[in-house]
Amino acid sequence: MANTSSRTLRLLSLLQTHRYWPGSELAGRLDVSVRTLRRDVDRLRELGYPVEASRGVDGGYQLAAGAALPPLVIDDEEAVALAVGLQAATQIEGIAEASLRVLAKVAQVMPARLRRQVDALRAVTVPAGWGGPAAPGVDPSALSVLALACRDAERLRFSYTAAGGVRTDRQVEPHRLVPLGRRWYLVAYDLDRQDWRSFRVDRLAAPAATGARFRPRELPAADAAEFVRSGLKEMPRPYRVEVLVDAPAATVRERIGRWCTVEEVDAGHSRVRLTTEDLNWTVIALAAVAADFHVVEPPELRARLHTLAARFARA
Repeated sequence: MANTSSRTLRLLSLLQTHRYWPGSELAGRLDVSVRTLRRDVDRLRELGYPVEASRGVDGGYQLAAGAALPPLVIDDEEAVALAVGLQAATQIEGIAEASLRVLAKVAQVMPARLRRQVDALRAVTVPAGWGGPAAPGVDPSALSVLALACRDAERLRFSYTAAGGVRTDRQVEPHRLVPLGRRWYLVAYDLDRQDWRSFRVDRLAAPAATGARFRPRELPAADAAEFVRSGLKEMPRPYRVEVLVDAPAATVRERIGRWCTVEEVDAGHSRVRLTTEDLNWTVIALAAVAADFHVVEPPELRARLHTLAARFARA
């Protein structure tokens, strides 16, 4: 059985990751008796955590929403994941300043080993404009390995699965990380192909630093974000989108110009063109314009808008 302090922290961690715990199941996870569990719950309450209890055969415990956020218990991977999410949120209009403040607070209280990873991530990430959180499947620990290698100019090895499903082993000189759209990209010099490449981080597997340092090369672009954007524009996309927007071209360019081509129709109207693999993301971008619009093509986008409009109306 763990000592009282570590067991109390374990109990808090379990309560924070589960909406409701039956008492017997929670006691079993902690390897204690139901009576000991009650004492541990009382100890959490004394520390200010609002733990609710229900009696009876199916009785159990859950954390109630408190008036103030108490200290959170998170493990190393969760701490890095929190920093990754906050880093991406600093690019979202409306919450950027708050995200920066929280990121600074989180980094300040982290152990030195984690703070080094987070500091590296912040130092080598090139913002590419508003784009939302990282896509599912990105491993925060992998991001940390990549960030440290970028910062320290250390060669990397990893396996990479291309869009067609072919898996290869790569050795690269990492340059920068770029959060773009809903994904993260690693910009690096591929030593096997003797050329610059951008790699989707969610397609990376087992990244590992080799210990070999290198002299940084000059990137053939204004910055890493522009390099990734240029590469994505050359990739074939399944949908070609054309939309007429009831807003001046300058306004539309300011809000979503990074993601599309904007042409002026007249003083109050513009034409938006883009290619995409994700129509849901196109809907979000069009919503960010905050103006009426008419879909010229494709018909799939009109159908998606009808479906989402009905869903939002029901909400």
